[in-house]
Amino acid sequence: MTLAVLILAAGRGERLGHRLPKAFVTLGGQTLLERSLCALEAVDEVAVIQPVIGAHDFATYAGLGLAASEKRRDPVAGGAERQDSVAAGLAALPSTVEWVAVHDAARCLVTALDVGRVIEAAYREGAALLAAPARDTIKRVVDGHVVHTPNRSECWAAQTPQVFRRELLTEALEKARTEAFIGTDDAQLVERMGVPVAVVEGSARNIKITLPEDLLAAEGWIAEGDIA
Repeated sequence: MTLAVLILAAGRGERLGHRLPKAFVTLGGQTLLERSLCALEAVDEVAVIQPVIGAHDFATYAGLGLAASEKRRDPVAGGAERQDSVAAGLAALPSTVEWVAVHDAARCLVTALDVGRVIEAAYREGAALLAAPARDTIKRVVDGHVVHTPNRSECWAAQTPQVFRRELLTEALEKARTEAFIGTDDAQLVERMGVPVAVVEGSARNIKITLPEDLLAAEGWIAEGDIA
């Protein structure tokens, strides 16, 4: 089985309040993208890594000096929506790739161990994602009012990587495109096809760095020696 990882790095990251695209912000001496790449390249099951970056970010990427390697291919341009970026990454993969993992470059604290665990689960189940159990009570809110409180034991915060058979993800993307549906993650598109997605518990520190406080928290973990 040949598995490729699409590493999504096309987001602008306005909420992070940084002049650079989010994936190129530095954390502990490395960009978020470089940290994610290091974790993915350490996983034996990963044969191909396909970066997907913003259309205007090729010069910035080149400035990192990340030449293509045995696993890592040259980047391709993403699109306006996450689904567009995933589709662009899929189209660039070799035909021999049978499985695809999708990972956010901004989840740069993911460990190689957790990546391997979710890949193994996908091979068993057909589709799998990393997630962390909810710590807080979750409220469904409409127009500023609570309309439902789901059972917290059933609520998980989805993470990445999310791993699927290539043909399944391709079909899910096409279905979403023809129905003009925009999802918030890739598993949601697969769920819409009635396909179960297995959950593998990931680290609570596999956060998506989105806000300035996320970056501060990650810097603190690194300074404390909790994360390399």
